[in-house]
Amino acid sequence: MLCNRNAAAWAAALCAACCVSHAPRAAHASGPFVLPADEVEARVESFNAADEELVVNLIPNAEAAAWVVENAPRFDCPSERLEEVFVYRWWTLRKHVKQTPEGRVLTEFITPVRHAGAYNTVSCALGHQIAEGRWLRDQQLLDELILFWLRGASGDDQQAGPQPHLHKFSSWLADAVNQRRLVTGDDAFALDLLDDLVADYERWEEERLLPSGLFWQRDVSDGMEESISGGRRVKNVRPTINAYMIANARAIAEMASAAGRPELAERFNAKADELLEKFAPAMWDPEAEFFKVRLESGELSDAREAIGFIPWLYGVASAEHAAAWAQANDPQGFDAPAGLTTAERRHPEFRTHGTGTCEWDGAVWPFATSQTLGAMASLLRGPEQDFISKADYLEHLTRYAEGHEKDGEFYIGEYHDEVTGDWLITGEKEKRSRYYNHSTFCDLVINGLVGVIPQPAPRVAIDPLVPPGAWDWFCLDGVPYQGRSLTVIWDRTGEHYGRGAGLSAWIDGQQVAQRADLGRLEVELPPR
Repeated sequence: MLCNRNAAAWAAALCAACCVSHAPRAAHASGPFVLPADEVEARVESFNAADEELVVNLIPNAEAAAWVVENAPRFDCPSERLEEVFVYRWWTLRKHVKQTPEGRVLTEFITPVRHAGAYNTVSCALGHQIAEGRWLRDQQLLDELILFWLRGASGDDQQAGPQPHLHKFSSWLADAVNQRRLVTGDDAFALDLLDDLVADYERWEEERLLPSGLFWQRDVSDGMEESISGGRRVKNVRPTINAYMIANARAIAEMASAAGRPELAERFNAKADELLEKFAPAMWDPEAEFFKVRLESGELSDAREAIGFIPWLYGVASAEHAAAWAQANDPQGFDAPAGLTTAERRHPEFRTHGTGTCEWDGAVWPFATSQTLGAMASLLRGPEQDFISKADYLEHLTRYAEGHEKDGEFYIGEYHDEVTGDWLITGEKEKRSRYYNHSTFCDLVINGLVGVIPQPAPRVAIDPLVPPGAWDWFCLDGVPYQGRSLTVIWDRTGEHYGRGAGLSAWIDGQQVAQRADLGRLEVELPPR
């Protein structure tokens, strides 16, 4: 592992190890596949044909089809829109792969922005980028990205360290690294970062911890400026950063246990437990039945905002809080024709801050949609409740996919109107907004809809959220998982794919588990 903190030695070692090319790791073989590559290639070529390619980073459009085929899982289902956007999002992600002297990074904006750091990098969506990228076969890309953020900056003393703009935005970095570890099975890389992640957590405590034991944040530093509850200069206690820090503490504790460091694990489990104990009393509004921002005045905000769903994403909410999800399907709450809004539609300040700058007062942001759908998936896999169904998840995911369009072409931008679906960044600024790498989609299909639930090696669980009776067939194919190739097939009759009826899981082309219905499969990976 790259333990040397001297910047020059670190950079040389990194380049020697993984900067030379963007080929997939040998450990993640590219087959066998059930689904052919030709449909993926055809879709990529159609995206290329509609693209001006104003910005070219490491992988140009001419190499995009080969990159997607080599690196990304394949998905087949009755919804052509979900299939198309699944490929489109890999095609757009590849546009953001940038070669630097510190290794490859992922950008957020395709063109330079003033608030970026080195190489036009922005930390706001780093957790989303890791969640999406963990399903690629070339995991050296994420190795380089994570090392860039945690060790890639050099100061006057020439010691490598974290990027100075890492804390410009709230982060669930430790949790993302730990969740990725379960997918790759690469404990060594993640555990080597343990001390870096501890230092990062302690820096957050220095910067944002209040005497109450809760964390504060400005809405702009959550990446959510111009919100109803927030402000650029206020120290509000927000569900975002506090949920992230609970998740980060738990992740550090889990990695510490795996590394044989029980005292560190105990210390960070205690931090997580202490913060969790304070979380709901500080931010749950029993009258509104929702998690809210607590203002500097000590009062709760009068607005329900989408950030109130985030606690489910990190296991922070309890069954008693499930009533909050009634708002997700309420047209006066967050349910709008073109997607899930970032604030409740009934609020008098909904969409009042302007249009086309950076408003989180109600318009649909893919960043927030990713979090809300991830939280919804966690809710559906938790205790029984009557507020959200699997059909709701599929409906909201499909609506999210349908939003990937502008002027009749596939598109992903910053945010859009909740009724018309029109993207709100226009004019010259629209160039930066194209291909915005600020959210997930493929992860919501893989981990959410199909239900690939990472487990400690050598195991995986398959727990689909496809509603019973909705689809007769689907296939998620060639998922790189713990050094193997995972395929999940649902075929009600067995006639569509010709590989047997029911739900089945396959490792390296061999069936390892099967059941007749769309229930949960617990899978142990066979020996090589």
